Amino acid sequence: MLFLQFQLGKDRYALDTHQVVEVLPLLGIKQIPQAPAGVAGAFNYRGEPVPVIDLSQLALGHPARRRMSTRVIIVRHPGDDGTEHLLGLIAEKTTRTLRRDPADFTDSGVGNGAAPYLGPVATDPDGLIQWIEVTKLLPASVREVLFKQPPEQS
Repeated sequence: MLFLQFQLGKDRYALDTHQVVEVLPLLGIKQIPQAPAGVAGAFNYRGEPVPVIDLSQLALGHPARRRMSTRVIIVRHPGDDGTEHLLGLIAEKTTRTLRRDPADFTDSGVGNGAAPYLGPVATDPDGLIQWIEVTKLLPASVREVLFKQPPEQS
């Protein structure tokens, strides 16, 4: 299976590329006042507004550093109603892919109810890589804010 590797702080993480639509340079993101923690704002992706989560802000409590390797990863996020939504993820050092068997990833041994998106880990000569599970990234309250269906017009 192919994974997209990135960093949060000095630690390495990976996303399943089957969920990735596109990787873009860090673009102009419109901030949304009073947005939930971790929500960086929204940007225009091919004519559609797409909400953006700053993974560093969400996981570590500080925004991602603006560097050449900081990217916006567009992923497919399943909605509660079965629809699929686009979601942007800001991540640092998004420059590599890696091919690993999903069986290489095992339980980290550390439970974290506050961060259910932190999946199993794999090892390589450089240390641990943790799998981020996109489907568990957003709590229901944030999904409702980001993917709220507009009221139907009569």
